Amino acid sequence: MQRNQLFRIAVRKYPPFEQAIRAQWEAFESQIQTGLTLDLVALDLHPLEEALFTSNGMVSGAWDVCFVATDWIATMHQRACAVDLAPLIAADPPQDFPQGWTDSLLRLQRIDNAILGTPFHDGPECLIYRRDLFNDPTHQAAYRAQHNEDLTPPTTWESFHRIARFFHNPEQQLYGTAFAAFPDGHNSVYDFLLQLWTRNGDLFNPQGHIHFETPEAIEALTFYRNILADKSATHPDCLKLDSVAAGLAFAAGHLAMAINWFGFATMAHTSPDSAVRGQVDVTTLPHAPNASTASLNVYWILSIAIGSPHQTRAWQFLRHCLTPAMDKLTTTTGAIGCRRSTWSDAEVNAAIPFYHRIEQLHTHAREIPQRPDWPQIASIIDTLITAAITTTTPIPDLLQAADTMSGKVNSPTR
Repeated sequence: MQRNQLFRIAVRKYPPFEQAIRAQWEAFESQIQTGLTLDLVALDLHPLEEALFTSNGMVSGAWDVCFVATDWIATMHQRACAVDLAPLIAADPPQDFPQGWTDSLLRLQRIDNAILGTPFHDGPECLIYRRDLFNDPTHQAAYRAQHNEDLTPPTTWESFHRIARFFHNPEQQLYGTAFAAFPDGHNSVYDFLLQLWTRNGDLFNPQGHIHFETPEAIEALTFYRNILADKSATHPDCLKLDSVAAGLAFAAGHLAMAINWFGFATMAHTSPDSAVRGQVDVTTLPHAPNASTASLNVYWILSIAIGSPHQTRAWQFLRHCLTPAMDKLTTTTGAIGCRRSTWSDAEVNAAIPFYHRIEQLHTHAREIPQRPDWPQIASIIDTLITAAITTTTPIPDLLQAADTMSGKVNSPTR
């Protein structure tokens, strides 16, 4: 089939994303009758990044609509490869725009006066845990006997580690926890930032320069090294797990608790294939004593490729996906809708009783700075994390090495 007959969408490979987009396109096509055929191409994280940017696919006309992680927005802006939606939104605003969304889901795609995409999938990082394990009277009695305290979702990293060890039972294919430590520029990077932030640390000094070797970073990386090395607490394959694989391990009943995206909690709670269906709950992340909890505001947007031969249709499709019904459909197919109306929807909360907590989690969420050099910084963090969990090099030495590497990209943040 010729390119001008196809509507090509590059999607992050994840069944709920693919199912939602297909259903949304079918509803759109039934209304608009474009005559175009959907060509949905599902790609893992690195192949997707390569297809959009490295191979210049957003400029060449290879794509019409693209799934873009908010980490990539500064790069996308620098390459001028996405259609600026600001004039389109001003001329024909989506329903309830902008008050229908939290500002935290609208601001990352705004650079200067441009709007480079619309929110599609949200779900901040949270502590996901199995309610059936925590509420079991036998476990509660055993934990109190061992530790002289009640078994409740952990609020500190020390109690998180202790509870992970308590539940760890590899003979029953149950592991206390898992971390998505796969070095892909995203998963282990997010873990490091969360460990740092929940100790009141920061990656940047007041001048906006990267600074790794701090007391908080030493504490964060030491904890991360120790818990991943603890085979009596942690899944043995963390270095191979990205967030999707870790989420599937939780849904398979192999984890008592995990730090992961909200969307994996909803999937595990609702999927007919989930071994823990109906037994999932979420809460805020643990933190160090005298520090605060934190979460991470990373989400997926839909962007229109500057080279798209169907830009008008693409904008119509994006507006369609932003409607309350289609945002709710994103949720009911297993991803996470972004509208406030979806978060408070009675039917959604009846199926997923913790769904309304998304807005509360957003109050603790922080963001990765919008800088074109973030991929280089993420690569440094990947190297740092991999070395921390695969070598015995002293943590301060690893952080010094990261500071040396960061000298080449150390410029003020936006």
